[in-house]
Amino acid sequence: MTLSVFYIIAVFFISVGYCEEENNFLFSKVKKRLIKDGFNAKMISDIYNSPEVYFDVKSISGYFKHNEATLNYKQFHHTQNLKKAKKYLIKNKKTLSRVEKEYGVDKEIIVAVMLVETRLGGFTGVSRVLNVFSTMAALKSEGPRENLWEQIPARKRLKRHEFLIKANRKADWAYKELKAFLKYTSSQRFSPLDIRGSYAGAIGLAQFLPSSILSYGKDGNKNGQINLFEHEDAIESIANYLKSFGWKPGINRKKAYKVLFNYNRSSYYVNTLLTISDLLKK
Repeated sequence: MTLSVFYIIAVFFISVGYCEEENNFLFSKVKKRLIKDGFNAKMISDIYNSPEVYFDVKSISGYFKHNEATLNYKQFHHTQNLKKAKKYLIKNKKTLSRVEKEYGVDKEIIVAVMLVETRLGGFTGVSRVLNVFSTMAALKSEGPRENLWEQIPARKRLKRHEFLIKANRKADWAYKELKAFLKYTSSQRFSPLDIRGSYAGAIGLAQFLPSSILSYGKDGNKNGQINLFEHEDAIESIANYLKSFGWKPGINRKKAYKVLFNYNRSSYYVNTLLTISDLLKK
């Protein structure tokens, strides 16, 4: 049996909740790194022994097949979506007005971000965030990396050398986000097993990565937790993020573009947000 075939079999058993030993094997290096970096050994063991934790091929392969240019952002300019956004402005007027005054960030641009990211909370993702970052971090090792490569359909995957370069780079990135995620869930008293997000690990209505939550997350409703699945928290966190990158009252379009580019490094995305904001102000 080849190493890659063994990993495919192991992933199958893990995904249906049968084999704890294979789970421990796939994430063994990730677990050791976390413990070495100061996380409680029992906590890490308990987390990764959970049947909810598995090597998430489906989510991660989607990440490696992702082509941002194919996303249809023009759909958000349609009348139906704009009507929803205008209703959201009215419904959340109190919070949006307070945040706009406090942070100097236009309420329309905040709503535009939430509309494009999650349809104003209509869809925040179904992937277990812990599995996304754990799986991607595991790609630092040859076995998990080969397993992922073989399970991506040949017609959809990157070229071999491009895949290897991206897998190695993203493994380092994912490990940092995994650490941030565990710090976030621990500090806010959430179970890391319960939080779901995008296939790239983005969380909540604002689709923040864990590192961004630690840096820019705000408790908008003052209930003692930063929870980006709650509208007040998401609204204030977006405002705090944009202000931190230079958004100011009366900002011109060129500077606004630069600020929004930090949220998502896509000119298509940024221009969509600016257009939505303009339409909401009419």
